[in-house]
Amino acid sequence: MAKRFPNQGGVSSSNPSPLLRWAICKVLGRIASAAYVDARRDKAERARRKAGERHVVEYFHQVDDGYSHLAAQLLTPLQETYDIDLVCHLMPAPSGPNAPEPELLSKLSAYDAALVAPHYGLRFGNSSVPDGELVDAALGTLAASSADFAQLAPRLGDAVWSGSRDAMQAATQGREMADGEAVQRALAAGAARRKQLGHYSGAMFHYGKEWYWGVDRLHHLERRLTELGAKKTAGGPLAPRPEVAVPSGRDEVVPSAQAKPLTLEFYPSIRSPYTAIAFDRTVDLATRTGVNLAVRPVLPMVMRGVPATRAKGVYIFTDSAREARALGMDWGPFYDPIGKPVERCYSLYPWAVQQGRGTELLSAFLRAAFFEGVHTNNDAGLRHVVENAGLDWQEARSHLRDTAWEDEIEANRRAMYDLGLWGVPSYRLIDANGETALAVWGQDRLWLVSREIERLLA
Repeated sequence: MAKRFPNQGGVSSSNPSPLLRWAICKVLGRIASAAYVDARRDKAERARRKAGERHVVEYFHQVDDGYSHLAAQLLTPLQETYDIDLVCHLMPAPSGPNAPEPELLSKLSAYDAALVAPHYGLRFGNSSVPDGELVDAALGTLAASSADFAQLAPRLGDAVWSGSRDAMQAATQGREMADGEAVQRALAAGAARRKQLGHYSGAMFHYGKEWYWGVDRLHHLERRLTELGAKKTAGGPLAPRPEVAVPSGRDEVVPSAQAKPLTLEFYPSIRSPYTAIAFDRTVDLATRTGVNLAVRPVLPMVMRGVPATRAKGVYIFTDSAREARALGMDWGPFYDPIGKPVERCYSLYPWAVQQGRGTELLSAFLRAAFFEGVHTNNDAGLRHVVENAGLDWQEARSHLRDTAWEDEIEANRRAMYDLGLWGVPSYRLIDANGETALAVWGQDRLWLVSREIERLLA
């Protein structure tokens, strides 16, 4: 597979040495642990109180990013609800190894933001590709208007994402506009501050050495501020976590004979911590709603040439651990299965599917790697996976050199890219007419998949 998917310059190795793999797992496991996170939060709070400082939340805004427009609409409510100082920064689009598919990301942010906005009570226009002149006008206005950034950014965003020059003129009327050099200085300053704090993306909130992405992670920040006594008003969070919708009789599994003519394509990777969170929940959703589940595994990003920086890897892993704990999962210990362990498991996948245990094999592997800390690169670890999947280890050994999986895994990757998606886990919901009803990326969107299933079955 290395020849088919050459490395494109990322810092992560697709097949690290045993010592490096062990060291990475130890470091990531430690910094993502609940004990470490709690200790870091406590230290940050003690330092804040000792210095007599207020709660300071920093927000990083990218004008041409759909997720940033959703987040911007909650800036003023955040200030009104919590006793915080809000510092806003302008951001350029991510580049380099942290943005391997910039054109796809730009389109996805608009498509996805438009889908989720109504569920949060937010607005999003009908422009999938923002007009460059409108973006420049918004940048120039925000670069010259730091004092009322929180109030102004949503209005400018409405104009950008609706493609309305009239709305932009109304939002900027009577306001100073920074020239090109001043805008570039503001973007550079924001990017430098973001890099200093250890991140790479837009629509990010930072508080007390921890990052929160847009409306999807704001509930974590809100809970933390509430626990610190910073909430000023009554009521629930501004951006509560959406729940996955399942049939009202949660304990009543829909018999397969009554399966509805809907198909859910699921694109997992068995090295992805986000997939580890979502895999069993996805299978359960399909079972309870009676849709046909088509599991289409793909290679991990690094193994298919998509680079990953240290900052991105650390954020993904620590964010996954935080998400897992919020969902009541007993996260960790962790043993990274990148490289040979993934290939060995996938070599067994076609055989496992023939035995009717393909889904069970992938589930057992993810559980071993991310929840049990099993070393899946040796026979003992892989045997643990195989037998937990209800398969025979002796028979499995005869399939470890099979290569039939390579073409299937590559076909899955191509199908995923054809949907405008490239990360995992991704979903495609196919309606009764064989048309794509929904195509989304991320375990964050399982709730959206569930609601679309609910709507189509109603």
